[in-house]
Amino acid sequence: MSAEVHPSAVVEPGATLGEGCVVGPFCHVGPEVELGPGVELRSHVVVTGATRIGAETLIFPFAVIGEVPQDLKYRGEKTRLEIGARNRIREHVTMNCGTEGGGGVTRVGDDGLFMAGCHVAHDVQIGDWVILVNNAALAGHCVLEDEVIVGGLSGVHQFVRIGRGAIIGAVTMVTNDVIPHGLVQAPRGRLDGLNLVGLKRRGVSRADITALRAAFQMLAQGEGAFQDRARRLGDETQSDYVREIVDFVLAGSDRSFLTPG
Repeated sequence: MSAEVHPSAVVEPGATLGEGCVVGPFCHVGPEVELGPGVELRSHVVVTGATRIGAETLIFPFAVIGEVPQDLKYRGEKTRLEIGARNRIREHVTMNCGTEGGGGVTRVGDDGLFMAGCHVAHDVQIGDWVILVNNAALAGHCVLEDEVIVGGLSGVHQFVRIGRGAIIGAVTMVTNDVIPHGLVQAPRGRLDGLNLVGLKRRGVSRADITALRAAFQMLAQGEGAFQDRARRLGDETQSDYVREIVDFVLAGSDRSFLTPG
């Protein structure tokens, strides 16, 4: 009863609006949608499908959230989209629900920023504090861990994993997995180093940054295959940050890895 719905908006029977929700002019909210407390749809926003949006998320005009996947294998099966709290979803962003073959759910964590024109495809899994800059696109089944930044006009190939704290430069095509805290740039995504600026901003200790630099050099120049170098790192390191990279590499991959040049 405390939700504010503009007279020109359409909220279909069955939709759930949390306390303090605002549904602005010419929005359309489907019958299976659940909006958490304090969610605001500015105007001309479409939220449809089995979509749940967490508290205090703000969605700007002409975003389309929860529509069916852009996947020819989709046959109308019951799937969903789950979005966490306090996200900022800017103009013309699209986020699709999942597919049966991909687990049935697309998930977005908390405190993300999705700038104008971004696309989040079916079955994508996104962590917390993720930023997609203008017109970045994630193909189906991608995984982005916490604190990832994807630069403007960049594209991420389906099934790619991007580890925590990694940064992707603008106008970059990412076709392979990116290690945690990696720095990727160039048109055909190249692993050029570590996201040192991000590490320092998060207050990571000098000792851990030094350990990460040494680990990156070993991954770049050590003997044996990439996974063999990672295993040796795991046997030698005392740093939780390096261990994070080791675990990521040894977890397996559908797309192999971007490796240091």
